[in-house]
Amino acid sequence: MKNKRLEVLFWSIAFPGFGQLLNHQFLKGIFFILLEVIINVYSHFNTAILFSFKGKISEAVEITDYQWLMFYPCIYTFAIWDAYKQAGADSDTPPLSFLPFAFSAYFVTIGVIYSAEFKVNGMLLGPIWLPILFLIPGIGIGLLVRTIMLRFTAV
Repeated sequence: MKNKRLEVLFWSIAFPGFGQLLNHQFLKGIFFILLEVIINVYSHFNTAILFSFKGKISEAVEITDYQWLMFYPCIYTFAIWDAYKQAGADSDTPPLSFLPFAFSAYFVTIGVIYSAEFKVNGMLLGPIWLPILFLIPGIGIGLLVRTIMLRFTAV
């Protein structure tokens, strides 16, 4: 069961909806794939990725449609969580395991919000690198909140 969950998790990270397809949830998988493509196209996300990887952060900021990109972290993270959860039996899902996923979505969204102006050591990181950096505290705080809640509640 753990290997199945890991496989589904990594395919979902690669592309939202693939995990659902592996879980034989075809309608949901196609829905997430279409939603990802629509948001990707309208936000110009792939172009921003290309510019960012080439070090052209200003161009990445200019091309990005932030009204569309704001949807991406939550849809992306929810698709990963949903595939992960569905890969195992509900009784097999660790308690409160959604928290690192949810906090990641929150923090990456904050990273998107500030990505056009927030600088690290005087360097603008833009709509790709700053949200990726914000993923790290999102996961960490989600795990911390989960640990605290498990310790003090009977789940």
